[in-house]
Amino acid sequence: MTTQALDRSTRATLIGFLAVLLWALLALFTAGTGEVPPFQLLSLSFGIAFLVSLAFLLRRGLKGLRVLRQPPQAWLLGVGGLFGYHFLYFVALKNAPPVEAGLIAYLWPLLIVLFSALLPGERLRWFHLAGALLGLLGAALLVTDGGRVSFQAQYMTGYLAAIACALTWSSYSVTNRRFGAVPTEVVGGFCAVVCLLAAFCHLLFEKTVAPTPIEWLAIFGLGVGPVGAAFFFWDYGTKHGRIAVLGASSYMAPLLSTLVLVLAGLAEASWVVGLAAFLIFGGAVLASKDFLLRLLRGKAKGVQ
Repeated sequence: MTTQALDRSTRATLIGFLAVLLWALLALFTAGTGEVPPFQLLSLSFGIAFLVSLAFLLRRGLKGLRVLRQPPQAWLLGVGGLFGYHFLYFVALKNAPPVEAGLIAYLWPLLIVLFSALLPGERLRWFHLAGALLGLLGAALLVTDGGRVSFQAQYMTGYLAAIACALTWSSYSVTNRRFGAVPTEVVGGFCAVVCLLAAFCHLLFEKTVAPTPIEWLAIFGLGVGPVGAAFFFWDYGTKHGRIAVLGASSYMAPLLSTLVLVLAGLAEASWVVGLAAFLIFGGAVLASKDFLLRLLRGKAKGVQ
């Protein structure tokens, strides 16, 4: 299939899905960082992401830095989305059991599908919603290990933070469409600000831990992949791609992450993983029905 056979929306959706593939490595790399506290890890990984992006910008000389001159609203959205999501997620984990907090926080793909209907030119179809719900069910099985969940009023602060976390990322992802004219390279600048904000939170709430050489490799892997390139891919995909499809397909991230951990020997395969895989993959295919048909038509034209 030739590149010309794909329209911009289709290419952007495929690029956005690369972020989901990279997020599948998040748990593996995070496990490799040992006892490095969350905000320190966030600062280091986003700092690496910024340095890598800076190297690419400087290939064009100082003129490359002009891309960082963007409207304040774009900076507020980008930094608020990236830092706000992670900050609220950490608050949720500190104030509620990880299972419940993770389950609530992972409502964001479903919220993206719902919110996408508010955008000009977007239509929420039944298969988008049905696919997202199947994905949510599959993700819930993975997060809760087959349904082991118990919500308690004493963890309400954590639950509310998890809800805010889901709303923050879904709102950022959908609102990002309105800044389609802002080049994706500016995400490197967002990473720099997130790095500084995370460093401030680290100094305020945590004790510094010196990473070992192996842990530095894991941190570098995070900064280049799941916390680096992934956000550039996601930015481009949400600005120019099919947001409902990206939202529903995002449920592939926890599934692929679990499979990576199984292959690495850090988790065990089970019926829960198998059933979750069936639900998430089936939901992603259903939600992407019109997108896949368009992709196949483009392939057929490319062959001709």
